[in-house]
This record gives sequence, structure tokens and C-alpha cells, in this order.
Amino acid sequence: MSHDDRAKVISDTEYEQVKMSKPSYHGPDNIRSYDGMTPSLGERVMIDPSAVVLGDLVVGDDVSVWPQCAIRADMHLIRIGHRTNIQDNSVLHITHAGDFSEAGWPLTIGDDVTVGHSVVLHGCTIGNRVLVGIGSIVMDGVTVEDEVMIGAGSLVTPGKTLKRGWLYAGSPAKPMREITERERSFLSYSAQNYVKLKNRFLDESPTK
Repeated sequence: MSHDDRAKVISDTEYEQVKMSKPSYHGPDNIRSYDGMTPSLGERVMIDPSAVVLGDLVVGDDVSVWPQCAIRADMHLIRIGHRTNIQDNSVLHITHAGDFSEAGWPLTIGDDVTVGHSVVLHGCTIGNRVLVGIGSIVMDGVTVEDEVMIGAGSLVTPGKTLKRGWLYAGSPAKPMREITERERSFLSYSAQNYVKLKNRFLDESPTK
């Protein structure tokens, strides 16, 4: 889908057609346009009615966004990959391009990512099969490589790179040890578990 296509605000008739062809679960006004940009949702996506998503946002298939989340792509883009879950009360935002940040900082999240409750992701890049623990904060310019675990309550300071296959924890976050094979398997399991849970909500949703 092109930038121009995503920027269009769909009509009521088109909206009903989208609901029929792409089962979804969301409120009547929590997917919002901003500055001519409307979020683009993949197949079988669940956006809880109490969450708000807006702007230049592209969401992959089988994504779930849980109660009270805010995903605000108002001054830069946000991209979320397939089978990723954004759990309750999390905030996803960006940094705009300007005098203090020439290119700004978009937010990119890969596939099969678990974002725990009350996480803040701001202008960072998250790889595939990552677990961001409850209450963690990941700041501008951070790169989290694939298969990383971030412990609950961690603060990942601006510009850091978290290396593949490691557990990080603390404030500021530091490498603790390499993850085990069991933990590595859990990263995919967690994402798939949330896909299954999300599907139960879709099955019960009157908007599907």
C-alpha cells in the first residue's frame, strides 16, 4: 500500500467492507487520522477499544494492542511487525526531525515481539523475537537486536545497542548474561501465545 493510499480517510461504506474482509476488534473512534495519515492495519489485528492509535502507523498481521495503550505516530513513523503484542498501558512514540535531531527517530518493532505491561518505547529499533519486560523504558536511537530479553523495570539509555542473544537488566540496563536455549524458545512461544489469546477476542468480537 502506498503512502498516498494509507493517507486516505476511508468512507463509512469502505469501513464496513474492511470489517467484513479483515476481522478486527477495536472501538468506533480509537483508530485516528492525523495530518492526513491514517493507520494501516494488517489481517486479524486486535486493537482494544480503550487503546488509541494514530498517524503514520503500519501494523502487521496478527498484532494485538491491549487496554489503555497509546501508539502515537504523529511527527514520525511507527512500524510494527507480524505477531507482535503491545500489552496494557504501554506508550509508543517517536522524536520529530528538527534542530535537536536532524532526522528524528522513528519507532520500528520487528516480528514476534512481546512488549510487556506499561512499557515506553520511544524512537528506537526493536528486532525480531524480543521480550521487553514490564515497566521498561527504551529511549531514542536504541537498537535492540534479535532474540534479546530486557528485564522488568529496565532503562535503556539513548543510542545504546543491545546485542543478539543476551539478557539485559537494570537502570541503566547492562548485559547480564547470554540467554539460555529455553529462554530463546520462550521468545517465540510468548508471541504465539498472545496470537492465540488475541484470536479468542476476535472470535467473540461483534465487529468481526
